[in-house]
Amino acid sequence: MPFALLYGLVTCIRNYFYDRGWLTSVKFDLPVISVGNLTVGGTGKTPHVEFILSLLQNTYNTAFLSRGYKRKTSGFLLATENDSSTTIGDEPFQIFRKFKKVKVAVDEKRVRGVFALLQAHSDIQAIVLDDAYQHRAISPGLNILLTDLSRLYTNDLLLPAGLLRESKSGRKRADIVIVTKCPPDLSENRMLEISSSLDLLPHQQLYFSMVEYGQIVPVFDAAETLQNLPALNGLSVLLVTGIVLPQPIVSHLKQNNATVQTMTFADHYHFKWNDYADIEQKFIHLPSEQKIILVTEKDAARIVSSADFPASLKKHLYYLPIRIGFLQNNQTQFIQKILSYVANHSGNS
Repeated sequence: MPFALLYGLVTCIRNYFYDRGWLTSVKFDLPVISVGNLTVGGTGKTPHVEFILSLLQNTYNTAFLSRGYKRKTSGFLLATENDSSTTIGDEPFQIFRKFKKVKVAVDEKRVRGVFALLQAHSDIQAIVLDDAYQHRAISPGLNILLTDLSRLYTNDLLLPAGLLRESKSGRKRADIVIVTKCPPDLSENRMLEISSSLDLLPHQQLYFSMVEYGQIVPVFDAAETLQNLPALNGLSVLLVTGIVLPQPIVSHLKQNNATVQTMTFADHYHFKWNDYADIEQKFIHLPSEQKIILVTEKDAARIVSSADFPASLKKHLYYLPIRIGFLQNNQTQFIQKILSYVANHSGNS
């Protein structure tokens, strides 16, 4: 707690300087949407970013900018076919592979990154920022704050006593707050309780989102891969994850009557050859003929960039895609909010 108090003092002073204008926040003359949180990881930023990109990519020249967490490069990089998770980070690489119409770039300094993007592509009409809520040097036009239902920011503490990157008062900068990872049957009374506890300002809009799992997909385009894999029912799954909270995936697999064994690694973990050897041995000893290795899409982005992944396992490797949905039939309202903001500000680009 003493260290948390000291950390909180530093972040409060920093935010105060930005709020007073003593430190400069740059505002751009085009739509800039920031998706972030008050806590360290695990709130579901990537699927929410992908949802927004899917709304914009067919109508607007859209760009995505991230710092490229755990990449082995620095400075500004505009993603090309020669890049991998090593050069631009796993989440930007995942988005680059999935959204071919979106310009994907990384830069630890977001302001410099936006200027570089606009210099490289002057026709960009909208930019989506990943994990930039604390990056006060840039002032987004639409600030989206995510908070995990299982660990609302109101129930958390500052680092290192808890997971908060800054004081709960930082919520005031948000235009939209989304409570993520909700069960589909979350009651209206519980939503009202949460809404009251978050202490939102009158202009802030609140949404509740849930994770929806898709059909498993082969990671590699191997001819031997079981393209028409049977349902999860009765399947033996070795779940390998390098994410913050793998338990919801385990629950999803078990609900679909799969037998699950797990191997868990740190978030954004870069697998090494000895990890793959351990994975191979555990997979070989799964007591079933109908068996697969399952990873998240983010983990898959790192694995396809690795030269160490055993060729013998490629035909057995699948990932589990996820997307978000909104509770209370508010998906249309959220979509309209995003599209309206971009439409009303894109004329200034």
